[in-house]
Formats: sequence, C-alpha cells, structure tokens
Amino acid sequence: MDLFDIDETARISELATLIKKYQDSYYNGEGEISDAEFDKLWDELKALDPSNPVLQRVGADSGNFAKIRHIMPMGSQEKAANPQAFLAWAKTHAYDEYLVEYKLDGASLELQYSHGELLRAVTRGDGTIGDDITANARKMQGVKAALYDSDNNKIDFTGAVRGEVIMTHTVHQKFYSDKANCRNAANGLMKRKDGSGSENLCLMTYDALATEGTSPFKDEEEKINWLQKCGFKTSPLKICKNPDEVIEYRAEVMEIRKGLDYDIDGLVIKERRIDLEDASRARPDRQIAFKFSLEEAVSTLREVEWSESGATYTPVAIFDEVQLNGTTVQRASLANPDTMRSLGVKIGSRLVVVKRGEIIPKIESVLNEEPGQVTSAIVFPKKCAVCGSELVDEGSRLYCPNKNCDKRVLHQLQKWVGLVDIRDFGDTLLRELFKNKEVASISDIYKLTAEQLVPYFLNEESIENQKNSLGAKKVFESIQNHRRISLAVFVAAFDIEGIGETMVQKLIDAGFNSLEKLLAASEEQIASVYGFAEITAKIFVEGLAENKEEMLSLTQSGTIQLEEIAGGALEGKSFCFTGELKTMKRADAEAMVKKAGGSCKSSVTKDLTYLVTNDTESGSSKNQKAAKFGIPIINEEEFLKLF
Repeated sequence: MDLFDIDETARISELATLIKKYQDSYYNGEGEISDAEFDKLWDELKALDPSNPVLQRVGADSGNFAKIRHIMPMGSQEKAANPQAFLAWAKTHAYDEYLVEYKLDGASLELQYSHGELLRAVTRGDGTIGDDITANARKMQGVKAALYDSDNNKIDFTGAVRGEVIMTHTVHQKFYSDKANCRNAANGLMKRKDGSGSENLCLMTYDALATEGTSPFKDEEEKINWLQKCGFKTSPLKICKNPDEVIEYRAEVMEIRKGLDYDIDGLVIKERRIDLEDASRARPDRQIAFKFSLEEAVSTLREVEWSESGATYTPVAIFDEVQLNGTTVQRASLANPDTMRSLGVKIGSRLVVVKRGEIIPKIESVLNEEPGQVTSAIVFPKKCAVCGSELVDEGSRLYCPNKNCDKRVLHQLQKWVGLVDIRDFGDTLLRELFKNKEVASISDIYKLTAEQLVPYFLNEESIENQKNSLGAKKVFESIQNHRRISLAVFVAAFDIEGIGETMVQKLIDAGFNSLEKLLAASEEQIASVYGFAEITAKIFVEGLAENKEEMLSLTQSGTIQLEEIAGGALEGKSFCFTGELKTMKRADAEAMVKKAGGSCKSSVTKDLTYLVTNDTESGSSKNQKAAKFGIPIINEEEFLKLF
C-alpha cells in the first residue's frame, strides 16, 4: 500500500487511542514506552489533527489514593523537537532574556504548604486533581516537611512547590535494574500503597506559588534562588541572551547529560517575568519544552576523508561514535567546501550530528570552541590522485577538471552501463576492457564484437577447443539490445554531476524535449526550471558542452536511437499514480505515459493533469489535495482509455 494512501481518519483515531493508553499507563506508574517514542506519536497527531481533544488531555491516576485539587495547574508544555521548531516559537516570543532549565524526566509532584509546614503531596493526575501521596513523599529525599533557611529560621510560606520525582542512575542500578528505566521505576514506587521504596526517590523542584501574603520572589530567577534557600534541590539555571544561545546551550547539555546521575529529556525555556495567567492554562504559551531527540547527538570530529566519485571529491566527517535512532554512527557527509566553510568546522570541533528520518546522517552545526579546546584546520587535497591535475575548488564542489582523467572516464562508463541497464556487462569485465584500452569511451562499448569479448571469458586452452563463449555472446547481444533509449536516460548516463534521470525529465517536461534543445539551452533557461538552481544549471550546461561531441556522434551515426517523445498523445499532460493498479505495474504505466509524451510526478501539485487511483472515493491525502486543486481523479480504466 502506498504510504500516501494511509487513511488519515483511521490513523488519527489510532494515534488518539495509543496516546490515551500510554498516558494512563504512565500516570499510573506503569509506563510502557519511552518519552521519545511517546513524543513521536504526539507530534504525528498534532500534525494530522491539531485540535484533537486528546492533545488537551493530561492523564488520569488510579483510584488508590484520595483525590486532591492542585494549587498550581499542572498542564502540559508546548514542545519543540528540533532547533527549527524552537526558532519558529522564539520568533513570536521575543524575550530580552531566555531562562533555561533542565527538563527533568520523572513524575510531577506538588507539595502544598501552610505557614511553612507540609500539608499534602499531590501527583499530577489530570492536571487539576491528583492523588494524595503525602505519606510516601515524606520519605523522599529533597521533600521538606517544614521550611527553614540556612540560619534555621522558619520560613512562613503558604502555597505550592512543584517538582519532579526522580530516581538516580546509581539507585536504579543498585536496587531496580529489573525496571526498564529510572522514570518508570520512580513512577511505580511513589504510588505504592505501603510506601516502600519511596526513600530511594528524590524530588528536584523548579516552580512555586504563594497563595497568602507577599510573594517571596519577583521573577523566575529569584524563584529558583528562593527554592534553594529553602533547602530544595534544583537543576542548573542558564540565562541566554538570544535564541541562538539557547540552541548552543542545548547542544552543550546534550553532550554532558550522559554524565549526569539523573535523566533529562530536554530543556524548559521561560521568560524572566512570572506570568500567572499563562501558567494557569492547560498548555502554557509563554514557555516551551525544547526536547532532545534520539535523532541528534554531539560528537568530536577526528578526521576528514575525501570520497572520490567521478570528478568530484566529497568531504566525509569521521567523528567519535554516537547513537542515532538506535544505530551507531561515526561518519557523515560534509557536502562540499562551501558547507565546510559556513560551518566553520575543524579537526577537533564539537559537532551536532542529526539523522531526522534520513538514511544518511549529516552535520547540522558546530559548537563554539571552549577554552583549552585543541583544533586544527582541515587540509584540502590539491591534486587529483589519479591524473595529477590541479583540483578546482568552486566552493560548491571540489573536482578534477581533466575530462580524460582515467578515474572520470571509468566512472562515466560505469554510469552508462548501469543506467542504460546493460545487465550482462559486469563491472569486472568493464574494468578489464578499460585497463586494456579496448573501451575508452561510451562509443567504444558499441564497437565491441563477440570475438573481442571471448578472451575475457575463456583461457587460451578453452579458446582452442571451443572458439566461442556463451558469456561473450550474451554480453554482445545485451549491448545490441540497448541501442534505443529515452532522452532522459541518454543524458543522465553521461554522468554529469548531480544530474539523474528525474532531473533531466523535469527539463523535458519544461519543453526541452530534444537533444538539440538541451544542448542549445543557456544557464539562465535551465535555472528557471523547477528543481534547478544557478549552481546546478551551471554544472549541467558545462557537462553538456563537455560531452556534446560524443552525444551527437552517438545519435547522428545511428549508434544510439532516442525514443520519440514530442507530439505524443499525452504531450503536456502530467500524471500521478497512487495505490495498486490491477492490470499492470506502476512502472509500466509510467513508461506508457512517458512514451506518449506525458510526464509523471510523485506527488500532487497544482499543475498536475490527472491523479490515477482505483480508489477514487478514498479520503487519502493525495485524493484530498487533488480535490482541493480541482485536479481530475481517474481510475485505471479511464487512464487506459486515454491511449
């Protein structure tokens, strides 16, 4: 089933059910999944159905304890899963300062005080009412039965103190290693009816509210200082001047958190002033949880390798191993010289490595150097390792300019054989023919005879006995069967950097539907086509000029016949296929369209002519988008009638 065809309504219902289930198990001390996994479900539901009631729901405790109303509402925070999401929030929340604290990964608890004496300890519950676990809380480290300052003077405070019940890694390893993680173990212990094990838990605080008299603090920083004065444990407070400093600090904390004895899963960002109205909302807007992700890590660059592919030298970062999405990662592309320069990367730099749903990791940013940090400049290769030519650094790429460089020529031959799909022509055979100078260009491939190929399949004794080789014959016939190809494949197979069949097809769809039109196109004309930019257009036009002579030689001599595409029945029409077809494979349907002069798209865009699906009444995202743009949705039978 096509990924885009998932019924969104069913998926929304499934997500809502899962979120409710995991919320309830979490708040009852039996958490089943990690925060990161829960956040993925939450973010997906938010993207599909932002107003879903489940997103406003907090949780529900069991009926094992007396129910108590909170003094301070315990809503859920807005979340930013990555720097881009945080910057989008910060754009509408411009503060003079950003106060940043650790987001503790434990279970929320409210301590209610009257004139400095602890009355109750209440769990988060549904955000308004929670369970009274006072007896258990009194055993916890960090919970104050009465409030005194450092001089042992009683503090007259009536109101609430909010914190997070945590279990340290040391305690978890020593007593509760059978539990999945510290958070789940803490959640279960704090709700035991007999209170056993609560002495192994610790409360770290971060919020307070006075309900009588004058507030003992005027802003968020003073609040943390007051909590410390009362003897409560707090996490570090960092004051950042701007959003970029927050992102930098987040990366630093990502690097050191593995050394902490307790779990944190992000940062909480607030403004300096205390906003009681905002804090009373189910989901406060003036603060945000800037989460860590399984898809990000901080590491140190140890060396840079230069990957050679065709003409291009691509820098690859080698860094200390990190875990991303459950896999061990040690390498990531640095793309090109310009990217390296803009990042300011050096050997010894601390890197933020990301893998957000991508197969290939990449370097997102470089952290500022710390005092004493040892770094050194990255050395760029100067000469081609094969032909010795001076490499050209254009910023967007570092490459060998010698068209006749053996490495470049062989790579082009490999690209041609692979893309044209001459299946029996193996890479080992191609390399041997190239080494013996029997194949030095694409044209040479089509000059090969079966007799020439025999020695590559039979030794001298075998040749004497049987003269012919079935293997040589198969390769020869395969070459002859691949003389008629599409224009898109023909151009892409010349191995112009960054130009594949899909990119060439975009140009064909834009009206450059012959070799002559492509060869005559200017950089400006190519750059105007969707999917091309100035740099790509420049590389493409230069690549065509470099290969023009052989392209024309192949086509004008009749060695290669380009499939006719102009004037077809579907010229100017575009199609997007979704779901399964009954009478053919999708690839065959797309080939029919291209042969008739039409084009195919992988997604629904405003300029699409038809969406083809056998489920025209589906509520899939593609169907909805097509309906929104007024694009006809046709079934397979109607599609075939077009031919």
